[in-house]
Amino acid sequence: MCDTSNGNPNLVKPRLSNDNSPTSPTKQLPGEDFYETMIPETRTPPLLNDNGLIVPRKPINPVREDPSRQNLHKELLFNQKMGKNVLNQKSELQRAWEKHKDNVAKKQMEHNVAETTPELEKVIADRARRLENPIKQESEDDKVINKEFLQARMKLKSRSDSS
Repeated sequence: MCDTSNGNPNLVKPRLSNDNSPTSPTKQLPGEDFYETMIPETRTPPLLNDNGLIVPRKPINPVREDPSRQNLHKELLFNQKMGKNVLNQKSELQRAWEKHKDNVAKKQMEHNVAETTPELEKVIADRARRLENPIKQESEDDKVINKEFLQARMKLKSRSDSS
């Protein structure tokens, strides 16, 4: 079915029909150029043992041969060698310690900024905070008023229901 007469056993040229048959064409067909392009053979010939029996091979695992999986595996191995933890498998203690260190660093940074800022900027920042706080206080006062109103209403309802 395949011809390897060009000298390279890995390259296969498909035949149109059996050359030994009396109906095989003797002249070159117009589409013969297509068959001249060689396709590398993907299968290796079966291995034979001393008795002439075919030696069994492991079946191909498509998951292990997947290029995206192989690239991911290479990247994970590289990151492991570099000491980088990609999978975020830190203990709770390590996470808490890092969070604590971040908070301390942030407070230290704020303290340094507060020391280096001039008095005028500090006064302006205080006034800006005071302007923002009354808005928050008003909304909190509304909540307190609403709670008091609801409690008084509930008392009135309970009195009217009991009479």
